[in-house]
Amino acid sequence: MRPNFQMKTIHRRIVFLIGIITLMSVSVEGKPTDKLMNRPYADLKLWHLGFSVGFHVQDLNFTHNGFLTPDGEKWSMEVPSFSPGFCLNVMGDLRLHQYINLRFSPGIYFGSKGVVMKEYGSGLTMRQDVKTAYVVTPLDLKISGNRLNNIRPYVTVGVMPTFDVTKKRLDYLVFNTCDAYLTLGLGMDFYLPFFKFIPEVKFCFGLSDVLKHKRPDLADDMQTYKITQSLSKVKSNMVVINFYFE
Repeated sequence: MRPNFQMKTIHRRIVFLIGIITLMSVSVEGKPTDKLMNRPYADLKLWHLGFSVGFHVQDLNFTHNGFLTPDGEKWSMEVPSFSPGFCLNVMGDLRLHQYINLRFSPGIYFGSKGVVMKEYGSGLTMRQDVKTAYVVTPLDLKISGNRLNNIRPYVTVGVMPTFDVTKKRLDYLVFNTCDAYLTLGLGMDFYLPFFKFIPEVKFCFGLSDVLKHKRPDLADDMQTYKITQSLSKVKSNMVVINFYFE
């Protein structure tokens, strides 16, 4: 199965699940009841502070250029499976409007992905494990709907610069330290007696080519450099599920 198809399938399943949860919540909470509203004035505060824990999966989109080695080899790369990673963030939220907030949530993401390299003609395969520790600084615009008793749905749009603090290894593929993502998310505020619990799913689309194309360290190792030469660009994507406590 192709990695892009797998990622699209994961996206659809997560969105479908969140949609079902949202509809169920609205169905239950939207009925006229005498239920006590928890923290009724929480959204009137100018600042909100909190933290989040969660997990994520990383993917790479490879653009191949059809490069052929002098021996007639043609290589392709893919990420055939996903390994969940862990993420931890702190959060500051500024109220701009009744329905709009600006949220800043720096943190760190620990993750990995396995790149499989395959030669078309012979079927020879090689593998490279890529481990990452991203320092992230997401800035999101949070657009909320009306509160229904103790729940409130929202969507987010934003950008997320990242900085990989892992030590770079000289390998078939070496990736740049810095990247930036366009992010789209959706979630739900649940108002509990003493805090808000906020599950959220976020889709992150890499904006830059993260592959390091110039490899002077491989000047005398063309058998390794052929992997980098086979690629025009590489972009990174992520799906993140966070649980905020505010």
